[in-house]
Amino acid sequence: MPVLNRAAEMQETVAGWRRHIHENPELLYDVYETAAFVADKLKSFGCDTVETGIGKTGVVGIIKGKHGDGPVVGFRADMDALPIFETSGKEWASKTPGKAHSCGHDGHTAMLLGAAQYLAETRNFKGSVAVIFQPAEEGGAGALAMINDGFMDKYAIDQVYGMHNEPKLPVGQFATAKGGVMAAADTFEITVNGRGSHAAQPHRSIDPVVASAHIIIALQSIVSRETDPLKSLVVTVATTHGGEASNVIADFVKLTGTVRTLLPETRDFAEKRLTEIAQGTAIAHGATAEVNYRRGYPVTFNHDAETDFAAGVAAKVAGERAVNTGMAPHMGAEDFSYMLEKRPGAFIFIGNGDTANLHNAAYDFNDEALPYGISYWVTLAETSLPA
Repeated sequence: MPVLNRAAEMQETVAGWRRHIHENPELLYDVYETAAFVADKLKSFGCDTVETGIGKTGVVGIIKGKHGDGPVVGFRADMDALPIFETSGKEWASKTPGKAHSCGHDGHTAMLLGAAQYLAETRNFKGSVAVIFQPAEEGGAGALAMINDGFMDKYAIDQVYGMHNEPKLPVGQFATAKGGVMAAADTFEITVNGRGSHAAQPHRSIDPVVASAHIIIALQSIVSRETDPLKSLVVTVATTHGGEASNVIADFVKLTGTVRTLLPETRDFAEKRLTEIAQGTAIAHGATAEVNYRRGYPVTFNHDAETDFAAGVAAKVAGERAVNTGMAPHMGAEDFSYMLEKRPGAFIFIGNGDTANLHNAAYDFNDEALPYGISYWVTLAETSLPA
């Protein structure tokens, strides 16, 4: 079955919504204008329930099928942008310097709005669809905030599905896999404490710069020499800060970075060894190290049956050859993982074509993908909730 005719007809209108959102990006939980835009659209479509302010600024719309009561299936889109200066050059580029939809959340929101309009018009299913629009995916754990506000239990959501665009994957194609498809994302801060002195008298110091340099090198052994090569692990020291003057050895150096894993045991091991190596290496240089390790988003783990189902729906829209069910996991993170911890479901990627990469200042969502995303959501609803 190709893209739905109605979805194709809606493309220009939905693209207009998408570009409006793109022009007016908002960050984290401060998506007040975007959330109001979404809520107004859902009300105009005739959704049976529209609730705002979930997880501070999240929105949920409930659409009841015309064939009676039944299960409730949740579809989620994210609304927030990134703190990036956009360089796409598009007519609809960000009007707010330093904020940009460089991850395509504008497209995700527009596609789900398009599906919501279609489903509210046809209602050709038994049960209900919950369309979920969340804030703060980009580092703020907006999905968890919405869960903590109880929306899943309140609306008795049985299954939950998410979708993200994928640059370089051709428009009209989908990709997914069972199990971990996106990594757990943890952060760490290591403070290496030494003793400062004049830079011309290093023997009077305990140099935290030298100690931190050895720590940075030593941490690489966690991946290269201590982890099974078949078990994905990333340990990245991303920043180092110490001292202010070129002739002064500082008292301390601060390192920050991230750890990405796909398995719980690898995550536990990485946390343990990072702490041991940082502290042990510091001691070897006469210094000390304080480690603050913070666990962030968990692994985005696709459930087996729901992944098969989602892939089958995508095949109905795009054809079996256009659906890759064995995609390699991404080591980026996604807070839809919290929803998949609470309910069975699956996360799928939709082709965005030959565009700039995600989180790139030149990125823009490809409006040619809109009919495919709308068709996917509609077909998922009507297939999971048969009349």
